[in-house]
Amino acid sequence: MEKTKTPILLHKTKQLSEGRHMENLVLHLDNIQKSFGGLRALADVNLHVEEGKTHAIIGPNGAGKSTLLNVCVGRLKPDSGKVTFDGEELTGKKPHEIAQIGVARVFQTPEIFPELSLLDNVMLPALSKRDGSFRFNPHLAMRNQNEIRDEAEHILGDVGLKEQMGMVAGSLSRGDKRRLELSMCLILHPRLLLLDEPTAGMARHDTNATIDLLKKIKERGMTKIIIEHDMHVVFSLADKVSVLARGKIIASGLPEEVREDPLVKEAYLGTAQE
Repeated sequence: MEKTKTPILLHKTKQLSEGRHMENLVLHLDNIQKSFGGLRALADVNLHVEEGKTHAIIGPNGAGKSTLLNVCVGRLKPDSGKVTFDGEELTGKKPHEIAQIGVARVFQTPEIFPELSLLDNVMLPALSKRDGSFRFNPHLAMRNQNEIRDEAEHILGDVGLKEQMGMVAGSLSRGDKRRLELSMCLILHPRLLLLDEPTAGMARHDTNATIDLLKKIKERGMTKIIIEHDMHVVFSLADKVSVLARGKIIASGLPEEVREDPLVKEAYLGTAQE
């Protein structure tokens, strides 16, 4: 029954991945399986992400999207399968080890330090990283503080939060908290950025500003995986789209291919498009 529901896009994508773009693939998820008790969250997931591109993962709630990101960053260990980034296996590594390799994540619920200022929030990850361990070293912190402060102010300017940089982070709106968390990732100079619903809870104006920001980041060559329910965001940013349902990738291809696939349109995007 599962085979009859699998769109032809799955076969198209397989041919593309095995063809001329294979040398550009930087992230590989091979046969990833993950269960929680009797619930199978991920079932033989295969996903390959091209360097410098934005790869969107869409699907209904409970499809396994956030679980997949948790596997990528070491918060969850798969039951089987492996994750490889730029030739280095990530499976079994701890989150701080994966972050040191150059993989960063923006969470669905912003993870910030609400009692600190915006500037301190952005500086803290960089201060903790500079000794290579993500443990806070006060001696190295003092030596690097001015350089990191300048960079943090610049990043806050890029995301539109420089004027509020002295404010306590807990007083920000939800949308601004998400931009702050993104700033905390950007100062780490990740090669791969994972974003879990980066525009959730934002008004359309803030959503469009975030789209513009992520486009600017793309110009720097950063590879991104985005989980997003807002199709305006997905089709504004994605170079490739994969559809995850019931723990399986059921379709994958160029945005226009996925948009026009009847099964995907009916089951995940709805029949009306913006």
